[in-house]
Amino acid sequence: MSFSKITIVGCALSLMILGSSCAMLQATNNTKVKKEAVLPRDREQIQQQAQQKAFNPESLSRGILSGDWAIETVNGKNAVGESTPYIRFAPSENRIYGNNGCNTINASYKYNPNDSTIVFDKMISTMMACGMEGITDYEINAALNNTRRYSWNLDNNNTYYLYFYDSHDNQVMSLMHQNFDFLNGTWKVVSIDDEPVNVEDMKLVIDIDEGKLHGNTGCNILNGSLETDMDTPNSISFQSIATTRMACPDAQYETLLLVALENASHAKPVSSDKVLLLDNNNKVVLTLIRTSDN
Repeated sequence: MSFSKITIVGCALSLMILGSSCAMLQATNNTKVKKEAVLPRDREQIQQQAQQKAFNPESLSRGILSGDWAIETVNGKNAVGESTPYIRFAPSENRIYGNNGCNTINASYKYNPNDSTIVFDKMISTMMACGMEGITDYEINAALNNTRRYSWNLDNNNTYYLYFYDSHDNQVMSLMHQNFDFLNGTWKVVSIDDEPVNVEDMKLVIDIDEGKLHGNTGCNILNGSLETDMDTPNSISFQSIATTRMACPDAQYETLLLVALENASHAKPVSSDKVLLLDNNNKVVLTLIRTSDN
C-alpha cells in the first residue's frame, strides 16, 4: 500500500474512532494544500439550522410561519416547565421541532395562510419522566393536537405574538417571538451612561441574523457575539467581546463602552434611527444613532 493510501485510510479510521473532522494534506507540485473534511450532510445540517433560526417579519405578514417561538400560555395558564417550552418552525420540511417543558418534540404541520388554518400531525416525543408543576408536557402536546387556526400580532414593544385556536375558536396556546430587526445596521455611539460622547470613530455594527457584533471603540476594532432570550421581551446580551490591542491616546471612552456592552440586557427602539440599550435596572447604558458610515 502506498504512503498516500495509508494517510487516507488513517484519516478515515480517525474519523470513525474520534468522531471529529480530519484534515487531509494533498501534495501537488510539492505544495501542501489543507482541505477540511466536511461531509455534505454536515454542511446541509448547518445550513438547515441557520434557516430554521432565521425569522422574517415580512414573511409572517404574508402568513409564512418560521423561526423560534417561546410558548407563553396554554389554555390560559402560564407555560412553566423544567426547561423553556418552545417550538421551531422549519418551513422547508413542513415540520416543527422544540421542547414541551420536559421532552423534545417534533411534528409535521400543514397550514393555509389564506384562511389561517393550521394542523399538527404525526407528533413524536421523547419519554422522559416529567414533573407535574405548572404546565405539563401532556397539556402542551394536547394543545398542539387540538390546534386548527392561528393568528398573530405585533405589540407596542416590537414583539410578535402567535396564537393557536381549536375547532371551537378557543385559544389553546400563545407564543412569543421577538423582532430584533430594528437593531440591524451600523450605529454611532452618542452617549454612554447618559453622558454625551463625541468620538468620531466609535461605531457598532449589529447583525441579528448572524448573531454578530463588530465595531470600533474609537481606537481599536471590536468583535463579539449577541444572544436574545425568548422568555423576556427585547432581552439581549453581548458576549465574547474582544478588541485589538493598539495603544490609544485616551482609553477612557473605550473602557466605558466595553463595560456598557457587558451591562446591556435589553434594547428599546426610540425610532427607526435611534436605539437605547439598557441594563437590568432599566438604566440607559448606550444611546445609538443609525449611520450610513462604515
